[in-house]
Amino acid sequence: MREKGHISQMTTSKPSTPDAGGFLTGQLLIAMPAMGDPRFSQSIIYMCAHTAEGAMGLVLNRPVVKPTFAELLKQLKVAPDPPARQVRLCAGGPVENARGFVLHTNDWTGEGSLRVNDELALTASLDVLQVIAGGGGPRECVLALGYAGWGPGQLDWEIHQNAWLSGPADEPLLFDANHDTKWRRALAKLHVDPLLLSDVAGHA
Repeated sequence: MREKGHISQMTTSKPSTPDAGGFLTGQLLIAMPAMGDPRFSQSIIYMCAHTAEGAMGLVLNRPVVKPTFAELLKQLKVAPDPPARQVRLCAGGPVENARGFVLHTNDWTGEGSLRVNDELALTASLDVLQVIAGGGGPRECVLALGYAGWGPGQLDWEIHQNAWLSGPADEPLLFDANHDTKWRRALAKLHVDPLLLSDVAGHA
């Protein structure tokens, strides 16, 4: 992670449903069963930004075992050691996977935080880790290493190619540790049975 995040310049659209332009900020992307890219097979991705200029999101069901949160803080020279709180780590995507992004409830925000919507924010600066290590910070959070990114129109094209479904996000899907069930639970919120989906099915 860097002292100052470089994500605050991203613009965001309204969170609860896609806006008139079809943008998905604040929504979940859910991989279709026939997803051809193994990096995203059965993945769920929280969309932190989706505009005409591109999109950025975090894969939330790829847990990272090593380093642990405490080991990462030690590498970054963030005190105290051991930390007063533990945070779940996940592999957020193939882009900049040595960089950390904390997705969290916005009951805490810092100078470099990007407010995604009324409930959630994204912070890529060390101050959030310092606060969490001391026992404070946001009520719920997850630390993603790397992110998933798309250029202008790329995600929209993938959705039209039936690579992804989109659906609502909730705190258990975003923050709980039941990684193996997140994909099916996300589909269940759309009343979708993955066994009935095919690579030619429509998208939400």
